[in-house]
Amino acid sequence: MKFPRVAAVLPDIKSVGLALLSAILLILAFPDFEYWFLAWVGLVPLLLAVEREKKSFAKAFGTGWIFGIVFFFGTCWWLTFAPITYAGFPALLAYCLLFCVTAVAGLFPGLFAGALSFLVRRLGARAFFAAPVLWASTEFLRYWLTGNNWNAIGYSQALGGSGVQLASVGGIYMVGFLIVGLQSSLLFAFYHRKKYGPRQAGPVSRRAALAYVLVFFCVNLLPGIVALTLENYNPSNPYSAGQSAGFVVAVQPNVPMAGLTQESWTKLRTRHVELTASAFATAKDKYVEYLIGSPESIDDREIVNDIVEKRFRTRRTTVIFPESPMNFMFDEDPEFQDFVGRFAAKNNVNVLFNSAEPDAANKKYFNSAVLVDTEGREIAQYDKIYLLPFGESVPWPLQSIMPAFVGSFSYGKEYDLIPLGDAKAGVMICFESHFGELSRRYVRDGADVLIEMTNDGYLGPTPVLRQHLANAVFRAVETNRPVLRVTNVGVTAYINERGEVIDPAESYTEATRVWSVSKSDGSQTFYVKYGDWFAWLCAVVTIALIGFAMRQNRSVPPA
Repeated sequence: MKFPRVAAVLPDIKSVGLALLSAILLILAFPDFEYWFLAWVGLVPLLLAVEREKKSFAKAFGTGWIFGIVFFFGTCWWLTFAPITYAGFPALLAYCLLFCVTAVAGLFPGLFAGALSFLVRRLGARAFFAAPVLWASTEFLRYWLTGNNWNAIGYSQALGGSGVQLASVGGIYMVGFLIVGLQSSLLFAFYHRKKYGPRQAGPVSRRAALAYVLVFFCVNLLPGIVALTLENYNPSNPYSAGQSAGFVVAVQPNVPMAGLTQESWTKLRTRHVELTASAFATAKDKYVEYLIGSPESIDDREIVNDIVEKRFRTRRTTVIFPESPMNFMFDEDPEFQDFVGRFAAKNNVNVLFNSAEPDAANKKYFNSAVLVDTEGREIAQYDKIYLLPFGESVPWPLQSIMPAFVGSFSYGKEYDLIPLGDAKAGVMICFESHFGELSRRYVRDGADVLIEMTNDGYLGPTPVLRQHLANAVFRAVETNRPVLRVTNVGVTAYINERGEVIDPAESYTEATRVWSVSKSDGSQTFYVKYGDWFAWLCAVVTIALIGFAMRQNRSVPPA
């Protein structure tokens, strides 16, 4: 070997192959492939590779890093769409920049693999007890250091998978713990019996080996038992005794991302109104059919029509326009104020829309959700708190040397709720649906429903549409509140408190949806009350395990 020092830190080819296999399996578990069941076996090759490289932290770390780079590159390649399509970046440059981003994200699976190899070296097969704990801890660390945890392994289960209901107890990290725990349980059983048992302590009775396996399965799969129990259980059904507090009209206008002129902007704005009017008519017809089915006489239909018309008049209706490239500026645009006021008054509705609102103190703008009433008066405003790094604001250490690619907004500070008739809603603008802490805070403050206003059109018809949808599914389950997802190009959908995606609109088409909203009983899930308690517990256990392993004087003899 010409470069022995380099060889000393590089994993061997078999370990690299196992890491690549794991990455491919996990990529297939996420949208747009959505073979969610592969997540339950996808990490087995990586765990095997870590065991192979247990003598060297550096080699094990490199194995996990390669896995992480390939996985994040394969699931987040859509990040290149905007710079290539709208900024004219050469494709090679865009993908090189993506590689740099995924190389940073890949450090966390690398850290997982390195830490697990150290524990396996010191503690033997028992160290596989720690695999789900380490995984949850490193995903949590990624969230705290980078500001996001996109495509955490638990999100693979959002659109048809298993164990999602566990998020109402311990969030996305508990679901990931369950997935990794099953796989590490299998490896523990295999290595304890076939490799480590006879070498560590001489002959090990079958009874002792079986006891180890049973204990490990119980410890790692106890959350799974809880999840299976919750799978058919809605934690308190907060709307069981409630009546409709109002209606929501969701408008998916399919506004193009580029080429907007003043003329096309005006036509598209008018199109919002036309879509809303069509939605009203369709909704009332559907409501009539729902109440009486196929009527036997015209008189029956006319009677029910009168009842439905009264219900729509007496219960407040809110029209929601999504985040879009139309860039409304309500406070500084009198003509738009007049347009919205006339629209609201004519249809007797409140209107919720995305708007750039002035922040006089900092001479910037907020990315806001503004609600106007039937007379066109602003009655509520939420200013986006979690801004998209580099897209909407540059992180503070870099603000003096790097411009934002899209905008430079001010950070909101208030968790304002929006009235929807008698109910209250918390608004998540685009990227904010990724943050369980935000939706949790809303529900603690009294939100009955969550609204997501988003525009993923800048990233094209790519897997981001359904990956972003997966985030909203978990926010619904964590809080036991429905999410009304209103988007520019898709996926517009009603997500109920069990995380079921109902009435989705086809992407990249004009669409409208009318949904009824109700006032909840105010009940709160364990996650809403205590947040990421499970992730913090895993972090503490990880530190304790590493400390314990460091006190061991010798490594387990190699297999």
